[in-house]
Amino acid sequence: MQRTQNPLLVRLARANPTAVFLITLVLVLIALFAPGPVGGALLLALAAALIALLATTWRVQAPQTRLLRLVMLTLLVAVALVKLL
Repeated sequence: MQRTQNPLLVRLARANPTAVFLITLVLVLIALFAPGPVGGALLLALAAALIALLATTWRVQAPQTRLLRLVMLTLLVAVALVKLL
């Protein structure tokens, strides 16, 4: 590891994509089936984590990928807010 590399990013790069996908899927399903405020809070927590990841990787993403991620993140936040209300 180089001095300029962030240890968290190095660790994330080594994560198994299938495991990350399955864990995220389970979290989303739990949040969608949980009662209103609990599910909304879980979805907002997931959105916050995705915002942090998006901000970190913004420079290396293609413009099409950025747009798709922003649309999906907007949908996730919208669902979370509807679930909270």
